[in-house]
Amino acid sequence: MGYELAQVNIARMLAPLDSETMQDFVGGLDEVNAAAEAAEGFVWRLVDESGANATDFRFYDDDWLIVNLSVWTGPEPLKSFMYGPVHRPFLQRRREWFERIAEAVTALWWVPAGRPPTVEEAEQRLTLLREQGPTPKAFTLKETFPKPAE
Repeated sequence: MGYELAQVNIARMLAPLDSETMQDFVGGLDEVNAAAEAAEGFVWRLVDESGANATDFRFYDDDWLIVNLSVWTGPEPLKSFMYGPVHRPFLQRRREWFERIAEAVTALWWVPAGRPPTVEEAEQRLTLLREQGPTPKAFTLKETFPKPAE
């Protein structure tokens, strides 16, 4: 069967997606998503009905939160993409577009290969991480856990 690494990260927007504030972020989504899909170790990402991005999905019933949900073969390919030449500039500019959130905004967990996670599952895993800290059920890139035994 095997396992793959699910990751969720959320961000609370400073302004609506169609605002001038968010223009550079929205304008770069296609490039960042294409780079993710072409990255070594990429498996799947959440997309809306348009197939382009996931900005229509809501998280924690908050209209200002946007979600990124994806699956990778493991933590190293995810890190390589996150800190790579296409995505890193967006990380560096995140305070221009998103509020600082004191609680964890990213969670990782292992899913059976071929079974992408749902937004509801991602909410549960992020909540678990916030309440219990890193565990094998929800963890961070700084404190990862091995794949479950098969």
